[in-house]
This record gives sequence, C-alpha cells and structure tokens, in this order.
Amino acid sequence: MKRFKNAIFYIGIIGGFSALMYWIVILGSKLENGKEILTSKSEISYWDQFIFSLLYNLEHPLAVLLAQIVTIIFTARVLGWICKKIGQPMVIGEIVAGIILGPSLIGFYFPEFSTALFPDHSLSNLQFISQIGLILFMFIIGMELDLKVLRNKAHDAIVISHASIIIPFAMGMGLAYFIYGSFAPEGVQFSSFGLFMGISMSVTAFPVLARIIQERGIHKTRIGTIVITCAAADDITAWSLLAVIIAIVKAGSFVSSIYTILLAIGYVLFMIKIVRPFLKRVGNIHSSRESLSKSIVAIFFLTLILSAYASEVIGIHALFGAFMAGAIMPDNANFRSIFVEKVEDIALVLLLPLFFVYTGLRTQIGLLDDPYLWKVTGLIIFVAVTGKFIGSALAAKYVGQNWKDSLTIGALMNTRGLMELVILNIGYDLGVLTPEIFAMMVIMALVTTFMTGPALTFINWAFQSPKTETEQELSTIGKFKILISFANPVRGVSLLRLANSLVKRLNGNASVTVMHLSPNNEMNSNNLENHEKKSFEPVIQESLNLNQKITTLFKASNDIENDIAAVANKGDFDLLLIGVGQSIFEGSLLGKIFGLTTKIINPDKIINQVIGKENIFKDTPFDERTNLIVAKSNVPIGVLIDKDLKNVDKIVILVFTENDTYLVNLAQKLIHNSDSQITFIDVNGRIKNTIEIKESIRAIEQSAPNHVNVINKSEFDPSFFNQQSLMLISIRGWKSLIDENSTWLTKIPSTLIINNKP
Repeated sequence: MKRFKNAIFYIGIIGGFSALMYWIVILGSKLENGKEILTSKSEISYWDQFIFSLLYNLEHPLAVLLAQIVTIIFTARVLGWICKKIGQPMVIGEIVAGIILGPSLIGFYFPEFSTALFPDHSLSNLQFISQIGLILFMFIIGMELDLKVLRNKAHDAIVISHASIIIPFAMGMGLAYFIYGSFAPEGVQFSSFGLFMGISMSVTAFPVLARIIQERGIHKTRIGTIVITCAAADDITAWSLLAVIIAIVKAGSFVSSIYTILLAIGYVLFMIKIVRPFLKRVGNIHSSRESLSKSIVAIFFLTLILSAYASEVIGIHALFGAFMAGAIMPDNANFRSIFVEKVEDIALVLLLPLFFVYTGLRTQIGLLDDPYLWKVTGLIIFVAVTGKFIGSALAAKYVGQNWKDSLTIGALMNTRGLMELVILNIGYDLGVLTPEIFAMMVIMALVTTFMTGPALTFINWAFQSPKTETEQELSTIGKFKILISFANPVRGVSLLRLANSLVKRLNGNASVTVMHLSPNNEMNSNNLENHEKKSFEPVIQESLNLNQKITTLFKASNDIENDIAAVANKGDFDLLLIGVGQSIFEGSLLGKIFGLTTKIINPDKIINQVIGKENIFKDTPFDERTNLIVAKSNVPIGVLIDKDLKNVDKIVILVFTENDTYLVNLAQKLIHNSDSQITFIDVNGRIKNTIEIKESIRAIEQSAPNHVNVINKSEFDPSFFNQQSLMLISIRGWKSLIDENSTWLTKIPSTLIINNKP
C-alpha cells in the first residue's frame, strides 16, 4: 500500500509541476510581442538544427579536452600493457603512445583526424594540465627519496652517482661543440646549448630504475641498495644542476644568473630550515589515516603549490619546487605512504599520460628525413650510453665492485625514461633545442630506457650468476615441497589450509613456501614493505593457527605469470598451488550480453594469437593468466576454485582417465596427514579397467580401510556434493565437465583441479 501511495505522489508531483512549467512558458511567449527575437534558425529543418548543435558541442573546448584525455589514457594504457607483457617498463609504452598520436604517425597518415582531435588552439589547455600532472609527479618523486639511505650509505654511492653525472655531462658538452653549428637554434649561446645537451645526457630516471629493481627482486640485496642510493643522489644532484642551468639560460650568462642562484639558495634554506620542521611536527601529530583530515591535507598541498610557485617566480622552474616540497615532507614512512596513495593515482593514471602525448605532439620524427640526421641520432645514442653506462660501471669498479655488479649498476643508471623527457621539454620551451634535436633526444630516451632490461639479462647470462640464497635453499631441500602463490590474502589462507592437509604429519619431511607477487604499480616504493606485510599477515596468522612452518617470498613483478612459473621450476617443487583467475567482466551485464569474458575484449587472448601462443592454451579450460602459468610450469599444479574452504575432512575424487593415478597418490597423503574420508567416483569405468589405479586404491584400503569408498557414476547422486568439503579432479576431467556443461558444476564444493606434469 505504501509503494502504491508513493507512486501516486510521484506521478502527481512530477506531472503537476511539469504542467505548471508548460503553462508558464505559454504565458511567457506572449511577452515576446514587440521584442526582436532571433529566428535565424527558423528556416533550418529540425534535423539540421540538431546536427548543427551536435557539431557545436563536439567542437566546444571542454568536449575537445575530454575527448583528448579519453584517447590519451586509453592509448597509453594499452601500449603500456603491451610493453609490460614483453618485459619492458610501462613508461616505454606511454612514451610511444605520445609519439603515435603526434605528427610522427597519426598526424602524418591521418592529418584530418589529428587536426580534429588535437587542434592547435587546444594544445595550450593540454600543456597546462600536463604541467599539473608533472608537478604532482615530481612531488611524489621527492617523497620517494629516502634521505636516511643517502646519509647512511653515501660514500660509494656519491662517488658512483657523481661520476655518472660528470662523465656523460662532459661528453654531452663535447658533442654539443660538434653539432652546435648545424642544430642549435638561431640566437642561442653555445653555453646554453651545451649545458642542456650535458644535463640531458647525465640524467637517470629514478622511478623507472626503482621499478626495474623491484621487478627483478633485487631491491633488498646489496647491489639493489647501492643502485637505489646512487639514483637518489643522482636525482638530487641533477635537479639542482638543472635549476642552475635554467637560471643561466634565462639570465643569458653565468654572471647575470648569480642573483637568481643566490635567491634559489635562500629559497632552499628557507624550505629546509623553516618549512620542513613545521611540516614534521604536523606529520608526527597526524600520521594515521584517521587523523589526516582534509584540512591537514590542504596544508601539504598548499606547501606544494607555494613551493612550485616560488621556484617558478625565482626562475628555476616549478618542477624543482615540487621536487623540493616532496623531499622535505615528514620522513614518517606511514605518513608518506598514506599521502602518496592520495596523489599518485590521479597523477600517474590521469595526468601524466597527457604529458607523454604532449611531448609526442612536439616530436616530429618525420623531420629526420635524411641519412645524415639518423647518423647524428646514432651518435647521440652512442655518447649517451658510453657516458652513462660505461662511466657508471667504471666508477663502480673503481670503488671496489666486481665487474658483474659494476655493469649492472651501469645498465640501471643508463635508464632515462620520463626524467629525460621533462628536461627535453624544458629545453624546448626555453628555445634551446630545435625540433630536430628534440626528436633525436626523445629517440635516445626511448632507446636507453628500452635497453635496460635486455642489458641486465645479458649481463646475468654472461657472468652466469649463482642462484640466490633463497633459490639455493629451495632447490636443495630433499622433501615434499609445496609452493603456494596467491594474489588475494583470503585465497592464500585457503591454499595454506589445503597445503597443510597434505603435509602436516610428515614430521619435517616437507616444506611449504608461500609466495606473493605484487603487480608493479609503477612507483611508490615506500609502500612496498607495507604492502608485503599486509599481504602476508592473514597467511602468517593462519600458519600459526595450523602450527605449519612456512617460508615467504615476495617481490614486485612486471610479468607475474612467468615469474610464478620460473620460481616453481627453479625450486623443483613437487606441487604448485594457485587460485583460479577471474575476468573483470565476469558476472557483469556486459559479460552476459557480449561474452566479454572470453570472446570480444580479451587482451591476453589477442596477444597470444598474435605471438602464436594461442595453441598452447587450446586444451586448458582456464582464464589466460592461469593457462600461462600451467603452460610454463614444469611441476604438478593444483588450481583451487575456493568456495570458502575450511577443512578437508570429506573429499570426493572424480576419476576420468587412466592417467589419474596422481589423484590417488594425493588421496593417500590426505588420509595420512588429515584423516580425510575419500570417495572415488568412477566416471568412465577407469578404476575398474585400469590395473594401476585399482591396485593403488586397494593399497590405501588395506592401510586405511575405513577411509575409502568407490562408487560408479550411475550410483552417484549429485546432492552428495553438498556433504563434501573438497573435490579433486584432473584438468582433463574438469574440461570434460565444462564441455558437457554438466549439471554437477552448480553443486560442486571447493575444487582442486590437478594438472600433473610428466
């Protein structure tokens, strides 16, 4: 009755007031008498009026900007995802996305589309928004720096870092001497051109380097600590040098820039001596998420904006001010972690790709239309790699590193990435770099960033590095070894319960290793240890409840599926336990209507078709990520479909083929370790007709006569599943159920699908 009354009231109120508004319009139209009403569109048809209005809306500055942002983010994420799949940092794909959307490709082959999407009058809006993104990005970079590490381990790192700056800087200025006459803009002094060429050669991309170190699992090693410290020192030195160079270029000479430099020094001292202690007190009081109110957040954002504004007015660029603001933030790790979370998504996902595309719109690779220009580009790349890679490696060798570690440091310090683009854009805006030299330097940034991963792989191969301590430990344990890999901590708990049920009475003759590989989030290394702790906390607590000793492994990964398989293979495990993956469209309206989970939008499937991997997965009924782990692993794999698995006291095992003997072996372990009650379902008569399976079950019956039961499919009632805690099935058996669209699928309990490798 209440719903009926509400409906009457809703219809009455909407209808009544709509009629009132219509009546007011009728009365108001009578007031038009004697007034000159514009009726220029009265002779145009209603459809043409609609088209005219639609076109006007499409060309509105806000609509153009929103269309640009959608296109930029989509292209950047797709190409970044592709680069991630081939083992490259996502920043490479994002830079390439900018070049593709610029005049070098889209603008060259589809000029009308490029002009419509990126009209000249709209680029100023794009530039200003991208600058906001860069300011936020540099703020995060400043917070990423751990100044305690610099103080505690500065000796060798400072030597390597400063050598890795001065050597390529000098080589860059030497190169500028030879190309100044041909490529420097008119009216630009050699000192300005040479200084920018030098600083462009000497920069290192700290966030990309930190991400590569995390992906390769060396962030906690001695060499990882050295490189991070070198990169941090490099960042501080390079940005300080850049501030001086900008001051010199704007002033016209070093002498006339002294006033700007002195003002900048005063600004830095003010930030360190006055602002930093104040922010530290605020941060200590408001270091928890609950106490970090909007008013407190506003204080820190105002500090950022005022610092950027001050450095811009002084003449050393707003980005230095943003970097400085980040560096003086309270060094409380919890505070920085919380604050970075508030900033980085909007900065990295939404605003930073705009900078890449704006850079791409300026990069005109088509200008390099002569072999000589490509020779100069090659020379620039050679000088950049020689100065940074070789210079860093030689400095590392001089301070006592071995050749492998020295070359590793050189390869990592040669990574330029986004930081190079920032410097190049500043030089371009100041008129120091011509479009030709700008394009050459962008190509150099791409090449030196792209080569880091392959260079590290080659160095490891050339020196045949021994296994890490963890890998040696895992490969030498003469036990039944289980590796658990989890993404969701809740699923990790279920997988641990399952592993424990297989080994808990083996009296030290078994080992359980629990691994969590976190998707590389492109930055925020401050959060790494915190994320590791939170991810493992429920699993470690469950291990204490079960009295199960575990070994934990954690690292940030750029290729999680391949890394899981690699760890399983290197550790020579007896069983790998994972959870089944899910599509983001699964269960959604889009998934149901369009089949997006498996048919239309499935990037993994598209890539696998392109690179020829699709045939690997044709017989596996999982999502592409699980399929990749199954295909790459050389050890038996158990894929858990978790339906809140609590215990394994009652287990049903479906036997489909004569190769399902491995399921019987697992049943024996479950009975021995957990007193499980096992029911075998002979689906195709394989138990009856396969001697090996029949004898294995008979052996179990003799040792544990009250724990095993065998029934035929014809005798089986699917409601029996409701009484079971777990089902075991081979991957071929699971595929048979899927292919037959079996009614059993709606009734099964938690299920472990076994793929037994030969």
